[in-house]
Amino acid sequence: MPKRISIEPHLSLRELEQRYRQASYHVERSHYQIIWLLASGRSSREVSQITGYSLSWIYELVWGYNRIGPKSLGDKRHEHQGADTLLNDVQQAQLWQALQSPPTEGGLWNGQKVANWMSELLGRSVSRQRGWEYLKAMRLRLRVARPSHQEADFTEQEEWKKKLAKTVTQVQENYADADVEVWTMDEHRVGLKPIIRRMWVDEWTVPVANVNWRFKWLWLYGFVHPQSGETYWWILPFVNTEIFNQVLADFAQHFKLGENKQVVLALDQAGWHTAGKLEVPKGIHIVEMPSHSPELQPAERLWPLTNEPLANRTFENLDELEEVLFERCKQLLQQQDLIRGLTNFHWWPQVPVAA
Repeated sequence: MPKRISIEPHLSLRELEQRYRQASYHVERSHYQIIWLLASGRSSREVSQITGYSLSWIYELVWGYNRIGPKSLGDKRHEHQGADTLLNDVQQAQLWQALQSPPTEGGLWNGQKVANWMSELLGRSVSRQRGWEYLKAMRLRLRVARPSHQEADFTEQEEWKKKLAKTVTQVQENYADADVEVWTMDEHRVGLKPIIRRMWVDEWTVPVANVNWRFKWLWLYGFVHPQSGETYWWILPFVNTEIFNQVLADFAQHFKLGENKQVVLALDQAGWHTAGKLEVPKGIHIVEMPSHSPELQPAERLWPLTNEPLANRTFENLDELEEVLFERCKQLLQQQDLIRGLTNFHWWPQVPVAA
């Protein structure tokens, strides 16, 4: 039986409908619609489908209405323009300082923890919503932190960016009649160990991914020209210097590198990239990246795209996986705008395109 929520009779059913119909502000209108529908006997699930509000938010809205009445409904911010805010300028500055350190209760800041901080400062109860509003008002954004190795050297990274640009200039001067492009490449291991990702489902569905954990691998070699979004791929069973020599040779042949075309290629310091037996074809100029600096590598942005058709799936063998991965790489060859948008970092050298 669908769940029915009890609504306190602060207003009659007709009064609720009138306030819903007559509300001039969209938030207030939606809130009254939710209470009216629930008071009319609709289930919480039906109301969620009609209004687009989540069940958890509907429950919170009902909790406030049942205890406080109509005063709890609507977004009060538009009613208080020009009035005093909860925090004055000094208190807002204190909040900003507090946000620069972890919250006293541990973990990370969120709307509830900001509300708790404000409650302690003001000596009164502050809702989670107001805490969230102050986070947004201070132009803070909820973003996933970018990993950075603790041994990374920021100064060395900045110097490397200058070195890359300098190398490009030198190659342009040494090969004045040649086209010069700046590429990078990296390797990515994929296999029968499942890749689990979040997926969109309705509130009443628990997503399930059927998996079979096996430790067998393939290596995806991905070259990218960030300025244009062009890519070049190899799927191979291993990574070593011998195979990498073959890949470089094929790359040089495929793009007809030589006197008329030169490529500056940025690589990390993997062993097979720096081995003494590495054979660099004519037309390729390698620039080694600093250690512990994956954030400098545009090719790292390729892997979420190549993993997409592999996520939440299981494969019987590597051949089946390779077939799916091969088709995905073919698709990405045609999606240069997408690739360029992800990999063309603001500091990446931009070389004039030959007419």
